[in-house]
Amino acid sequence: MPKINGNEIRPGNVLEHDGHLWSAVKVDHVKPGKGGAFAQVELRNLRNGSKLNERFRSADKVERVRLEQKDQQFLYETDGRLVFMDTTTYDQVELDAEILGDRRPFLQDGMMVQIEYYEDEALNAQLPQKVTCKIVETEPVVKGQTAANSFKPAVLDNGVRVMVPPFVGQDEDIVVNTETMEYAERA
Repeated sequence: MPKINGNEIRPGNVLEHDGHLWSAVKVDHVKPGKGGAFAQVELRNLRNGSKLNERFRSADKVERVRLEQKDQQFLYETDGRLVFMDTTTYDQVELDAEILGDRRPFLQDGMMVQIEYYEDEALNAQLPQKVTCKIVETEPVVKGQTAANSFKPAVLDNGVRVMVPPFVGQDEDIVVNTETMEYAERA
């Protein structure tokens, strides 16, 4: 596995540190007035979800891990576990539902999701960047209201609240960005 310097760590990188696999969530490069510069990195353990704040100096060497990514289909959820299937081999894999965090409501039956593997172990799941949802509750469209920077609250069919432009009405399909959890466009 390739080793990188501590100042080359970027958010989203997967690192092997203290015998565990960690994902870099947040990276701040700090240059104090006295002493050498360092990277303050917030890490999330890919196996148990625990968090760790660590300092890496530019001289520190860290192993960067490359995860294999496979597209798999979401089948169902049972007892807080999500079941995915490889559409070519029909192998099934289970992941903890907590792995998706706030984005869990956007997971739909039959959706293709990118599962990340380290050797033969499934560690992470990434939803598609854009998902289509139906608005079940919002204020009615008001004629003459401008769309410039005025948004109104709406409740989606999965229970998530988002802000939508005033011209979007109830029972309409919209596209939501799953990373920012914001309205992207009409479907």
